[in-house]
Amino acid sequence: MTRATGTLLGLAIGDAMGFPAEFNTLAQIEAKFGPWRSLPLPVSSGTAYVTDDTQMTLALGEALQEVLQPVLLTGPFTAERMEPPVREHFLAWYHSPENNRAPGATCLRACEALDRGGVWQQASEVGSKGCGANMRVAPIGLIPGLSAEQRSGAAQLQSGLTHGHPTALAASDLTAHAVHLLVQGTAPTDLLPLLRAYALENREVYRADWLGDLAEHAQDPDRTSFISRGWADCLAVLDRVEAALPAADPDADPCLATGAGWIAEEAFATALFCFLQYPDDPVTAVRRAAYSSGDSDSIAALAGAFAGACHGAAAWPSQWVEVIEYRERLLALGTAWDR
Repeated sequence: MTRATGTLLGLAIGDAMGFPAEFNTLAQIEAKFGPWRSLPLPVSSGTAYVTDDTQMTLALGEALQEVLQPVLLTGPFTAERMEPPVREHFLAWYHSPENNRAPGATCLRACEALDRGGVWQQASEVGSKGCGANMRVAPIGLIPGLSAEQRSGAAQLQSGLTHGHPTALAASDLTAHAVHLLVQGTAPTDLLPLLRAYALENREVYRADWLGDLAEHAQDPDRTSFISRGWADCLAVLDRVEAALPAADPDADPCLATGAGWIAEEAFATALFCFLQYPDDPVTAVRRAAYSSGDSDSIAALAGAFAGACHGAAAWPSQWVEVIEYRERLLALGTAWDR
């Protein structure tokens, strides 16, 4: 099954569908588009345009593809191998004329600092747990052959390049792990307990070989206290998802149950909530996520990634795939990992 391709296409489709809904109330979205179950994929001049969510996902994914090719022959996947090309691709995005889709302030500030050179930990925004890191992390969950420690460390490192708050690190790690589990064939009904177990297992693990001295740039008394703070936030939102699912109202704004998604753990939780409401109906899951009052594009991008990881590329209508922006790059990256 083409699960990597499905993940990337689903992320971009959700991103494009949520793009015009962001910053709108449900009443405003309804006035523009009608009922949520028929929410269209918006197309302009033959293209369904995406936001920085998909652009940065491609930047990360293409950087990883570059660095992992020689690693197969010359040694292990480490922070020292990963950081330079990811920084380079993030800065290429930062300077690109296509970076005009209302990118997050944290990403812009951190990339400006990265552009000045020096160690990445000094550029990182350790006070920001915005969703801009976990909305782009899906490629790390798709890479075959990584150990659990490598996947966790890489997910946290890519977050730390811009969003150094411990909750941003933990939410990125948890998002990548969710994608990985689904790609491996985990049933949606088993996902929540597995994610909770993962968060509990890692709640006191500071990955110094990937993060270096990042924790010392915050105000926590020690590294364990630093990372535990992030996992505590993630465990709390997993509780909210679990509590919301049994009584979920299909016509209610999902942000009311699990958060508006502007911050990392809530973007993860609300996307997961939408996916788990419709685990066998990817299109409906993405529509529900996009038709929301919060960070609609990021929530729908993550919901699309989860649905695509579960069901593969066939989950998405061919007429949507044909018009999605960056289609060729998404397909090339997904195909490489599906092999």
